[in-house]
Amino acid sequence: MALPQVGEPAPAFEAPDQHGTLHRLQDYAGRKVALYFYPKDDTSGCTAQACNLRDNYPSLLGAGIQVLGVSIDSEKSHQKFATKYELPFPLLVDEDKKIVEAYGVWQEKSMYGRKYMGTMRYTFLIDEQGRLEKVITKVDTKNHAAQLL
Repeated sequence: MALPQVGEPAPAFEAPDQHGTLHRLQDYAGRKVALYFYPKDDTSGCTAQACNLRDNYPSLLGAGIQVLGVSIDSEKSHQKFATKYELPFPLLVDEDKKIVEAYGVWQEKSMYGRKYMGTMRYTFLIDEQGRLEKVITKVDTKNHAAQLL
Protein backbone atom coordinates (compact mmCIF):
# COMPACT_ATOMS: atom_id res chain seq x y z
CA MET A 1 0.00 0.00 0.00
CA ALA A 2 1.31 3.46 -0.90
CA LEU A 3 1.95 6.14 1.69
CA PRO A 4 -1.04 8.44 2.12
CA GLN A 5 -0.21 11.97 0.99
CA VAL A 6 -0.65 15.43 2.54
CA GLY A 7 -4.20 16.68 1.98
CA GLU A 8 -5.71 13.19 1.75
CA PRO A 9 -8.06 11.81 4.40
CA ALA A 10 -6.11 9.83 7.00
CA PRO A 11 -6.91 6.11 6.88
CA ALA A 12 -9.35 5.20 9.65
CA PHE A 13 -8.04 2.94 12.40
CA GLU A 14 -9.22 1.14 15.50
CA ALA A 15 -6.86 -0.51 17.98
CA PRO A 16 -6.36 -1.08 21.70
CA ASP A 17 -3.57 0.65 23.61
CA GLN A 18 -1.25 -0.72 26.30
CA HIS A 19 -4.15 -0.69 28.81
CA GLY A 20 -6.66 -2.37 26.48
CA THR A 21 -8.51 0.91 25.82
CA LEU A 22 -9.84 1.11 22.26
CA HIS A 23 -8.80 4.12 20.14
CA ARG A 24 -10.40 5.12 16.83
CA LEU A 25 -9.38 7.98 14.57
CA GLN A 26 -12.95 9.31 14.73
CA ASP A 27 -12.57 9.68 18.53
CA TYR A 28 -10.13 12.52 17.83
CA ALA A 29 -12.32 14.56 15.46
CA GLY A 30 -11.70 18.26 16.12
CA ARG A 31 -8.18 17.61 17.46
CA LYS A 32 -4.81 17.14 15.79
CA VAL A 33 -3.19 13.72 16.09
CA ALA A 34 0.47 12.83 15.71
CA LEU A 35 0.30 9.17 14.71
CA TYR A 36 3.85 7.94 14.98
CA PHE A 37 4.99 4.52 13.80
CA TYR A 38 8.07 2.90 15.30
CA PRO A 39 9.74 -0.49 14.75
CA LYS A 40 10.03 -2.01 18.24
CA ASP A 41 9.45 -1.30 21.93
CA ASP A 42 12.51 -0.63 24.11
CA THR A 43 15.13 -0.38 21.34
CA SER A 44 17.57 2.54 21.29
CA GLY A 45 16.05 4.66 18.50
CA CYS A 46 12.47 3.96 19.53
CA THR A 47 13.27 4.81 23.15
CA ALA A 48 14.98 8.09 22.15
CA GLN A 49 11.95 9.02 20.03
CA ALA A 50 9.38 8.10 22.71
CA CYS A 51 11.31 9.93 25.44
CA ASN A 52 11.62 13.06 23.27
CA LEU A 53 7.85 13.04 22.76
CA ARG A 54 7.34 12.40 26.50
CA ASP A 55 9.63 15.27 27.50
CA ASN A 56 7.82 17.64 25.14
CA TYR A 57 4.32 16.25 25.71
CA PRO A 58 3.02 19.38 27.52
CA SER A 59 4.11 21.54 24.55
CA LEU A 60 2.51 19.14 22.07
CA LEU A 61 -0.75 19.12 24.03
CA GLY A 62 -0.53 22.92 24.28
CA ALA A 63 -0.37 23.02 20.48
CA GLY A 64 -3.48 20.83 20.39
CA ILE A 65 -1.63 17.69 19.28
CA GLN A 66 -2.55 14.29 20.74
CA VAL A 67 0.29 11.76 20.39
CA LEU A 68 -0.42 8.12 19.53
CA GLY A 69 2.39 5.61 19.03
CA VAL A 70 1.92 2.49 16.88
CA SER A 71 3.99 -0.67 16.57
CA ILE A 72 3.27 -4.33 15.94
CA ASP A 73 4.34 -5.24 19.50
CA SER A 74 1.90 -6.82 21.98
CA GLU A 75 -0.13 -5.07 24.66
CA LYS A 76 2.16 -6.58 27.32
CA SER A 77 5.27 -5.29 25.51
CA HIS A 78 3.71 -1.82 25.21
CA GLN A 79 2.83 -1.87 28.94
CA LYS A 80 6.43 -2.63 29.93
CA PHE A 81 7.82 0.02 27.55
CA ALA A 82 5.36 2.72 28.65
CA THR A 83 5.88 1.96 32.34
CA LYS A 84 9.69 1.80 32.12
CA TYR A 85 9.92 5.23 30.46
CA GLU A 86 6.79 6.82 32.01
CA LEU A 87 5.22 7.47 28.62
CA PRO A 88 2.07 9.60 29.06
CA PHE A 89 0.49 8.80 25.69
CA PRO A 90 -1.21 5.69 24.26
CA LEU A 91 0.79 3.06 22.38
CA LEU A 92 -1.52 1.27 19.96
CA VAL A 93 -1.25 -2.49 19.49
CA ASP A 94 -1.15 -3.45 15.80
CA GLU A 95 -0.20 -7.13 15.94
CA ASP A 96 -2.43 -7.89 12.93
CA LYS A 97 -0.60 -5.14 10.97
CA LYS A 98 -3.84 -3.46 9.82
CA ILE A 99 -2.70 0.07 10.72
CA VAL A 100 0.89 -0.23 9.45
CA GLU A 101 -0.47 -1.57 6.16
CA ALA A 102 -3.21 1.08 5.87
CA TYR A 103 -0.58 3.82 6.31
CA GLY A 104 1.92 2.17 3.96
CA VAL A 105 4.66 1.91 6.61
CA TRP A 106 5.01 -1.90 6.48
CA GLN A 107 7.84 -2.05 3.96
CA GLU A 108 10.85 -4.05 2.89
CA LYS A 109 13.91 -3.11 4.92
CA SER A 110 17.52 -4.24 4.73
CA MET A 111 20.10 -4.83 7.45
CA TYR A 112 23.53 -6.38 6.90
CA GLY A 113 22.43 -7.38 3.40
CA ARG A 114 19.39 -9.27 4.70
CA LYS A 115 16.00 -8.15 3.42
CA TYR A 116 12.92 -8.38 5.65
CA MET A 117 9.56 -6.70 6.18
CA GLY A 118 9.28 -4.17 8.98
CA THR A 119 7.74 -0.95 10.23
CA MET A 120 9.23 2.27 8.90
CA ARG A 121 9.77 5.09 11.41
CA TYR A 122 7.27 7.55 9.93
CA THR A 123 4.91 10.06 11.54
CA PHE A 124 1.62 11.40 10.23
CA LEU A 125 0.20 14.67 11.57
CA ILE A 126 -3.56 14.51 11.11
CA ASP A 127 -5.56 17.75 11.26
CA GLU A 128 -8.83 18.45 13.08
CA GLN A 129 -10.85 17.32 10.03
CA GLY A 130 -9.04 13.98 9.74
CA ARG A 131 -6.84 14.98 6.79
CA LEU A 132 -3.08 14.54 6.57
CA GLU A 133 -1.37 17.82 7.36
CA LYS A 134 2.22 16.55 7.43
CA VAL A 135 4.03 13.29 6.66
CA ILE A 136 7.46 12.95 8.27
CA THR A 137 9.58 10.23 6.67
CA LYS A 138 12.94 11.45 8.02
CA VAL A 139 12.29 11.30 11.75
CA ASP A 140 14.90 12.84 14.07
CA THR A 141 14.46 10.56 17.08
CA LYS A 142 16.12 13.01 19.50
CA ASN A 143 14.17 16.07 18.26
CA HIS A 144 10.93 14.58 17.01
CA ALA A 145 8.61 16.91 18.95
CA ALA A 146 10.27 19.91 17.26
CA GLN A 147 9.50 18.35 13.87
CA LEU A 148 5.82 18.26 14.86
CA LEU A 149 5.73 21.75 16.35
